[in-house]
Amino acid sequence: MDRVHLNPRSAADVADHADARALAPLLNCLLREVAEPLREPGAPDAADPAGPDGGRRVYRLGGTGRLLRVRGERRPAEPEVHVHGGWQRVGHTELVKLVADELRRHTGLSNHELPAEMIDSRDAVAALLTARTRATPPDDPYLRSEQSLLTGHPYHPAPKARGGGPVAAWLPYAPEAHARFPLTLLGVREDTVVEEGDTTALDALGEAPPGYRLLPAHPWQLDLAARELSDAFADGRLLRLGTTGFDAWPTAAIRTLYAPEHDLFLKFSLDVRITNDIRRLWRHDLLRLRRTDTAAAGALAAQDGPAAWLADRGYRTAGFAFEELAVLVRDGLRGSVLPGATPLLAAGLVEGFEGSPLDGARDPAAWWEAYLAQVVPPALAVFADHGVVLEAHLQNTLVAVAADGMPVQALFRDAEGVKLLPEVSREAGWERLVYCLVVNHLVEIAGALVAHHPALNPWPAFRRELSRHDLPEIPALLSSPTLPGKTNLLLRWTGADGAAARYLPLPNPLAG
Repeated sequence: MDRVHLNPRSAADVADHADARALAPLLNCLLREVAEPLREPGAPDAADPAGPDGGRRVYRLGGTGRLLRVRGERRPAEPEVHVHGGWQRVGHTELVKLVADELRRHTGLSNHELPAEMIDSRDAVAALLTARTRATPPDDPYLRSEQSLLTGHPYHPAPKARGGGPVAAWLPYAPEAHARFPLTLLGVREDTVVEEGDTTALDALGEAPPGYRLLPAHPWQLDLAARELSDAFADGRLLRLGTTGFDAWPTAAIRTLYAPEHDLFLKFSLDVRITNDIRRLWRHDLLRLRRTDTAAAGALAAQDGPAAWLADRGYRTAGFAFEELAVLVRDGLRGSVLPGATPLLAAGLVEGFEGSPLDGARDPAAWWEAYLAQVVPPALAVFADHGVVLEAHLQNTLVAVAADGMPVQALFRDAEGVKLLPEVSREAGWERLVYCLVVNHLVEIAGALVAHHPALNPWPAFRRELSRHDLPEIPALLSSPTLPGKTNLLLRWTGADGAAARYLPLPNPLAG
């Protein structure tokens, strides 16, 4: 059972559905990173999912030697462990304990934070499911796609964790709960303002008194940074100017908001760990922003096709709270999306939302070929021709569709994640591109499409699209038995920095 259909009607339903949502990505991590499919004499056969184990796949956990079996492959469910000669079902809490024990033995390291994050992630899902029973989804299909990620990253052990804080602190700002809210407006004393690039759009959001510049703020971040900012409010370096007269909508990135009335994206600092990183606008990233954004924008503009880059125009902050108050200004949609097309978040296509073109694709093979034709060529061309490595994963890619649902354009975003050659080696850049574009993005879209249309074989078309591009790395990609998979579970368990990606080999469905 790869697709989980959830419609909670009671507290018990919410608990069950939250468990199911939280189990799938945690199991994906465990099975990818530390388990091995079991196939030995006298043991259940993982290669025969329809065999005597009732459609379940069986794995051995190397650290503890335990046997674990699950139902389904793309989104594993209903985990059971082998104890006392039989199979025993485990829920999310029990699985967290099992994972922690396995990782202690596997790595020789202890970690008390990650199990708490796993529980926090599951509890956040429960809170989101409850909130959704009284929330109204946005009418705009683009916003619905951005706010659809109830499960989130399919290969992260705690994709919905919100820093362990109380639900009341973060739920009003949660995209998954269809939140929308006004921005807090601050006045920053002019002599303390630090900015770079084009930030003029911020001045249209309100009015600052003489001697001050306008600075919008995320209300959650102001709560998180209240102690650090108290002196600045007290001595007049900061003023509270009220709120905007319009609402902004949190996107899948949580700290990036879209203001439709101004057709503007604003990215803020949040001192909260979300997936692998504390989501602060770090000084070192802001200081390289102009270089990476200019490179990405120029590389995509040079392509012969409709692909577009949503530029990170600039940032504004206060020198005394450089990271805490930073706000990044990003292009809106109207000047970039083709006329008549509707942009959709790629991650939303995988998760599913009302009105998704995957639900009604009459010719899934043609839809998939069109999707590949829009996404693959620009991502490969900017690497080959300009040495730009786009972070073209599911959350940084929008795909615009025509009225019939067919993909007609790809849009990429987030200069913070862009890497440039030769700042990174070509080999490292290519590995990152393959992970982001192929493993994290296109393999997941293929899986979602096959879940809707089981008769589709997505790999021949994928191979044909890649083969059209004259990169020296393509033949090896198409013949390699493996692809690089990011080890988010081990990365978090060992306390590595989120940017220090570690990869392990995964079976390559493209290998002919």
